[in-house]
Amino acid sequence: MNNNSSYASHKKTSQSPNSNYINMSEASSIFVHAIPETGRLLPSASRWNSIEVEFGSIFPSSKPHDDTISKYSKSYSFRLAIADRSRFKRFVFINIASVLLIIVAVLLFVFLHHKHHDRGPSSNLPLVLEHTLSFFDAQKSGILPRNNPVKFRGDSGLNDVDIKRNNASLVGGFYDSGSNIKFSFTTAYTVTLLSWSVAEYHEKYSAMGQLDHVKDIIKWGSDYLLKLFVPGDSEDEGLIYSQVGSTDTSTNPNNDITCWQRPEDMTYSRPISTCTTSASDLAGEITAALSAASLIFIENKAYSNRLVQTAQKLFNSAKNNKNQGTYSSNKECGDASRDFYKSTSFLDELAWGSTWLFFATGDFSHLQYATETFQLALNDTVSDNRVFDWNNKIAANAILLTRLRYLHDPGYPYEDTLKHCSEMIDAIMCSYLSPPKWMGWVKTVTPGKCGLILPSPFNISSSLQFASTASFLSKLYSDYLNILQVPARSCSANSFSPQALKNFADSQINYILGKNPMKMSYVVGFGDRYPKQVHHRAASIPWDGKHYNCSEGEKWRLSKDPNPNTLLGAMVAGPSYDDKFTDQRDQPKFTEPTIARNAGLVAALAALVDPSFLGMSKFNGGIDQDRIFAKIT
Repeated sequence: MNNNSSYASHKKTSQSPNSNYINMSEASSIFVHAIPETGRLLPSASRWNSIEVEFGSIFPSSKPHDDTISKYSKSYSFRLAIADRSRFKRFVFINIASVLLIIVAVLLFVFLHHKHHDRGPSSNLPLVLEHTLSFFDAQKSGILPRNNPVKFRGDSGLNDVDIKRNNASLVGGFYDSGSNIKFSFTTAYTVTLLSWSVAEYHEKYSAMGQLDHVKDIIKWGSDYLLKLFVPGDSEDEGLIYSQVGSTDTSTNPNNDITCWQRPEDMTYSRPISTCTTSASDLAGEITAALSAASLIFIENKAYSNRLVQTAQKLFNSAKNNKNQGTYSSNKECGDASRDFYKSTSFLDELAWGSTWLFFATGDFSHLQYATETFQLALNDTVSDNRVFDWNNKIAANAILLTRLRYLHDPGYPYEDTLKHCSEMIDAIMCSYLSPPKWMGWVKTVTPGKCGLILPSPFNISSSLQFASTASFLSKLYSDYLNILQVPARSCSANSFSPQALKNFADSQINYILGKNPMKMSYVVGFGDRYPKQVHHRAASIPWDGKHYNCSEGEKWRLSKDPNPNTLLGAMVAGPSYDDKFTDQRDQPKFTEPTIARNAGLVAALAALVDPSFLGMSKFNGGIDQDRIFAKIT
């Protein structure tokens, strides 16, 4: 073990290099433990599996003569005289001319580089981040603020109320995609992921001037989520609003899918769907979202407490429900929810929700439930566990629990599961860096020189989404390793460094931003070439003060012209498995954006922005070590 003094002098919770250290005059020792992967002592959250270390017991430097002063002088004195003034003048002239030429060359390089700066695939990430956040402003439903930056949007969805339950208001939230439906599941996932990225990179968002913007977006979502749970008479009962809008044509031929109409012009009926808390996946994801958001608004105690209290009530109802299952198996939960977002498991969401509830409360009973349920979820999921998306939280939960183990280890009785998580994350990172060409009969990477990593089974609509979240997780893990000063990790016969993880994350975002065989940026408004026929109702219909009914709006769907409104920052679905892309409005599998996809891109961009570019320390990648642990004592 390396008794590094910068770690042995920490409090029981892990601190960043610039955080408050324990006053050595006030404390004589702390409890520490060793994790083999880190190769050093780490502060312990408890006395289990820990040893007590006294201050002042640090071993001296192992380097010989480390404190020896060199006997050789570091400065010398010379006496110089000018023998030939004409040669001296020539020498001075040549040197001055050389310096001026170098200055001109540098200025030209900087000017030309700056001129082209926002066109490079990975350049100007703060600008791309600002654009991608603007997409959420375009997706807002309800009464919009006067300063809403998207000028082709207005108030909409003001009749989203539940007539059956005393006109309960469901005004607000986000439209999910290019249609006008609001899905609770993907809204919750979006709020969770955005909140997680802010909890990790809070200082980065602030330095980029985007902290207030992203918090506004999170609160727009969390305010809506607070409306969705209706407690029942007993602890295991309750209702969750799962969907606003419908694709069912049996009662009305015009609905959110068949009618191509701006949200502001909607006149057709919008049915409201509910689930019981037996929809465990939906309950778990909303719990995660409210809990994660509470950490973002921790300075606003009243609002943060309200988020946590609602999350606890909802989670207790779902945990105690005897009929746990997926919302997709419940016909009452909404037709479109089952069609577009079919959930394949619920245990991963229960573990996910419980993990975030632990961070939001510091209640170790939630950590116990999370670790136990996580092990069950590993045997329950049928999708690719490398993939982090709205349907699968295994990889994301594993990296969160690994963070806990490395930076605030709780010790017994959680160490087996936490160790399993860190080993699993190492294996996932290896699969990102060295994916097999085929997984069964499915390709795992596109054939282009800078290939896009692909999920299994492949689906065009999830290709860029997987690349974004894989980029986020890999860069996040590299930052954790850098905090611990771990030079490399291994899995089986392979090994990887934190820099290799960052390079992979860069490669995926570079692909999305234009370094691909199509030479196209898949983020609207960034680069010289990006999709112009985005599958999106509000963006495709002119904002001209006129009302367009369903039949009138259809001509805009079928138009071959570019959208009249630029949906700035929207990441479209993406290319096929062979790097091909079709920019057509009637091909949503290529051109439709969603809030879930954009949330993953925002998280990846926030992780990849170079902290030194923002005047921050590069030591830990800009990570806020302590915000997630703020409630844990």
